[in-house]
Amino acid sequence: MKHRGKARKAGTKLILITLGLVLIVAVGAALVAASILKLAVSIIVILWLLFSIFAVSFFRDPTPTVPGEKNVVVSPAHGTVDVIDEIEEKQFMGGRCKRVSIFLSVFDVHVQNAPVAGQVVFLKHTSGQFVNAMRTDSALHNENVLVGFNLTDRPGEKVSVRLIAGLIARRIIPWVVMNDVVEKGERIALIQFGSRADIYLPLNATIQVKLRDKVVGGQSIVALLG
Repeated sequence: MKHRGKARKAGTKLILITLGLVLIVAVGAALVAASILKLAVSIIVILWLLFSIFAVSFFRDPTPTVPGEKNVVVSPAHGTVDVIDEIEEKQFMGGRCKRVSIFLSVFDVHVQNAPVAGQVVFLKHTSGQFVNAMRTDSALHNENVLVGFNLTDRPGEKVSVRLIAGLIARRIIPWVVMNDVVEKGERIALIQFGSRADIYLPLNATIQVKLRDKVVGGQSIVALLG
């Protein structure tokens, strides 16, 4: 699959950068030769080790088992379904549509997957705030990226995903660009730390999940297209 390993590379880069900072502090403490500084360095090293363990877990990137049925829409994210409703999404869907919103804690996988097979025909980054992504209205306020797909197997039908930054998540990294053609379940983006993903569906879609369901990105079926 495309983009496999990119999340792990991002995590490794972050670990190495922080290690460099720890080494600079350690060298400085050794030159000063102050016992209290050496104690502080020991604490910093322990914190770095804990952070590194967390980063390895956070940037994990499992390969999903993608359903083969053409009319299914899979979850774009790993997390917990906490909103199922109908809303107005005029930027890409062009009006009223169904929404399934998924909250990602810092312990969830943060690689995002294509919910359908299709072509990326809309890609827009919107700057904003970084309020807690646990708030279901965070899409109205927070920095986000909206990705719109025209479906390969159903010409004229559209599905979109909004990737939303949160209180801790401050960076959304799309791996797709305009006119890319993606397969269902393909890796499309990384959100660094806790966040939210909304998927917008046609009104004739039949939702297959319920509130509080845990879903797996690229694998769990969230809807059937009519």
